[in-house]
Amino acid sequence: MSRSSRTIIANAYEAERAASEVRAQQIMWTRQELSEIMRAYGRAVTDGLWRDYGISTTQDRAIFAVFRKSQEAPLYRLEKIPALRQKQGQYQLIAFSGQILKRGHDLAAVLKGLEGRKLRRIK
Repeated sequence: MSRSSRTIIANAYEAERAASEVRAQQIMWTRQELSEIMRAYGRAVTDGLWRDYGISTTQDRAIFAVFRKSQEAPLYRLEKIPALRQKQGQYQLIAFSGQILKRGHDLAAVLKGLEGRKLRRIK
């Protein structure tokens, strides 16, 4: 009986250790990246183009979404996917329709993809 209780404890320990490793590997934006993103977001807010943003993370990516109104779907999503770092670049800009507008290794270059867009002001 004591042997089975050890197994249960060992399994619980392994499960907790595995869960903590997953949390440690979660992808997040760095302070420098967020500073660049918020600078671009601030310019669009002062121009009257955007009003809200959302930040979310999953196990394999970090997402920054911008909204015209908070009740709507995001106009653009900026995603950081480190698994693509060696391929086409870890940053990608995705439009409302799901189309990838820009990919790259440099965040500033990907954010410039937003500046060239002709957007209507919020009414």
